[in-house]
Amino acid sequence: MPNRVPWNPAYGLGHEILDSQHRNILAQCNAMADCLSQADPQSELKFRSAFDALMAQAADHFATEEKLLTECGHALLEEHQDECDEFDYLAKDILTAENFERVEQQRFLALWWVGHIVGFGKKYRALLDKLPPGT
Repeated sequence: MPNRVPWNPAYGLGHEILDSQHRNILAQCNAMADCLSQADPQSELKFRSAFDALMAQAADHFATEEKLLTECGHALLEEHQDECDEFDYLAKDILTAENFERVEQQRFLALWWVGHIVGFGKKYRALLDKLPPGT
């Protein structure tokens, strides 16, 4: 069974751009779950398209986070890059159709993103509060 993840207001960081990106990423994980529940012969193609869209959103999101951390001269920039590299490796090289069924891929991605959102919030919330409005 796929892992649907609704947006929880507790995930919010109070940063419009990051919160929007986080909501969209979870929505994309849910779109992948929707593909798994369809008996449509096109579901495999739809799943792959949703996966590709998620990867594009992830790249944009990580770039946004990196930009914010760079602007603040934050000491955890290297740790953030390590997390981005780890995600890319897991999602592109390990989490493949050859290694995992689609439902396992979707579950992993949904759980990874919840972990990222909650973990990012704990580490960077104070930093984000110090940013000028609109940053």
